[in-house]
Amino acid sequence: MKRWIGFILHLAMVVILTSFVSYTTPKKVDYKIPDSLKTRINVETIVLEEPLEIQEDDLVTPPFLGNAYNGFKEALAFKESQGRYDVINTLGYLGKYQFGVGTLKLLGVYDSIDFLNDPELQEKVFETNVARNKWILRRYIKLYNGKRIRGTVITESGILAAAHLAGAGNVKKYLRSYGKNDVADAYGSSISYYMGKFSGFDICSIEQKRNAKI
Repeated sequence: MKRWIGFILHLAMVVILTSFVSYTTPKKVDYKIPDSLKTRINVETIVLEEPLEIQEDDLVTPPFLGNAYNGFKEALAFKESQGRYDVINTLGYLGKYQFGVGTLKLLGVYDSIDFLNDPELQEKVFETNVARNKWILRRYIKLYNGKRIRGTVITESGILAAAHLAGAGNVKKYLRSYGKNDVADAYGSSISYYMGKFSGFDICSIEQKRNAKI
């Protein structure tokens, strides 16, 4: 009798151990990726590796450099050329801030090649132009600063950015007409757009200067 009990107990232990091993040992699984999934993975990888192009200008913003003059000029430069000194656009405007040849001559720069190859000169030209436009528009800045035109609060920096785009004379017409005479460049950027986009910068560090030249 004792032999039978021992045999039964032994058999029971063998069955339990066998079940435990078969439960805990993972089965070998074939992880082959279906061809359709491989195609999807390849397409997604190619898309992610390609340069990202964003068409809407407002979706691309420059690094924030503060609300003083440095932030103002770099924000404007990013809009004009994405901050590149060597850019010439399809209309022949030059450099980081996209100056026309006529404006450069007015400011005392006569060699466009030297201008393109001299970042320090480009920065100086931009600062000189801001000082010049500050003088030309001084009365308009004083009169319209803080007023609202077509939903946009007018500020000194907005006025000067718009003057960079369209010239001081067109900015005067825009302000006098309370936005009715709104000029846009060949790429669709308007005075009203620049007024709003570059509003609120503090550029008091640049003093107005009559007939400013390099």
